[in-house]
Amino acid sequence: MKKALFTIILLILSNTFMTFAWYGHLKFKQMSWFNNLGLIGVILVSWGIAFFEYSLQVPANRLGYSENGGPFNLWQLKVIQEVITLVIFTVFSLLFFKNEVLKMNHFIGFLFLILAVYFIFKK
Repeated sequence: MKKALFTIILLILSNTFMTFAWYGHLKFKQMSWFNNLGLIGVILVSWGIAFFEYSLQVPANRLGYSENGGPFNLWQLKVIQEVITLVIFTVFSLLFFKNEVLKMNHFIGFLFLILAVYFIFKK
C-alpha cells in the first residue's frame, strides 16, 4: 500500500511538471521576461522543466512496477499515469487558460477513462 501511494504521489508531481513543460510555454508571452524569447529559448526552458518531470516519473515507474516489487503491472501504471495527466491538465487548463471551457463531451471522455481504469484493474 505504501509503494502504491508513493508511486501515485510521484506521478502526480511528475505530471504537474510535464503539464507546465508541455503547455505552460503557451502563456510565456504574457510574462514580461519571456517577451523576446524565441522558439529555441522556449524549448530550452521547457526541457528544463521536463527534467524535473523525468526525475520524478522514472522513480515512480520503477517503484510501482510489479517486476521491481511494486503493486502495479505495466498496463496499470500507464492507465494511472494517463488519468493523473488528464486530471492535472484539466485543473491547469481551467486555471491558466480562462478561455477554455469544460464541456459535456469532456465529461463523457472522462467517463470512458474511468471505465478504462475499471477494466485495466479488473482481475
